[in-house]
Amino acid sequence: MGKRKIVIAVTGASGAIYAKLMLDNLTALEAQIASVGVVMSDNAREVWQYELGNDLYDSYPFDFYHKMDFNAPFASGSAKFDTMIIIPCSMGTLGRIAHGISNDLISRAADVMLKERRKLIAVVRDTPLNLIHINNMKAVTEAGGIICPASPSFYALPKTIEDVAQTVVSRVVDLAGLEQDSFRWNE
Repeated sequence: MGKRKIVIAVTGASGAIYAKLMLDNLTALEAQIASVGVVMSDNAREVWQYELGNDLYDSYPFDFYHKMDFNAPFASGSAKFDTMIIIPCSMGTLGRIAHGISNDLISRAADVMLKERRKLIAVVRDTPLNLIHINNMKAVTEAGGIICPASPSFYALPKTIEDVAQTVVSRVVDLAGLEQDSFRWNE
């Protein structure tokens, strides 16, 4: 398998730690990656600063795009980005994707992934869920997307909050088709 071209979208849902760890993991897996494009909503930047106490999101060695930059390569299927990870994915973003509303770069890129039959992974982070959320998850799944709730596992016996969050990110890395060393059940 060749190197991956990946889009990371960060929305304003709580859970900036997931986005940070995802970017950390992709940095460590650079040998498997041809390109990473990152787009963050305004709320994502605010949540990152509030929850993580810094604004280091733009210090990663990736290409960052403004949320309204429809000239970003992954706004078109011709750029052949093969995976998009929305982490965390707000229910508002998921709803727009589920209904084909491409009003910003995040929703447009997700629309491209679905129309091109490429991998879209939405790491939803909300609780409880109402029926609209569930129906939107169903619609995105039926369109070919993967809903990966930010539900940590505990069988690896995580010791820190980062360890707990990493259980979710490790699952997403696996779903994206990247090779990594992580806890495997009964191995």
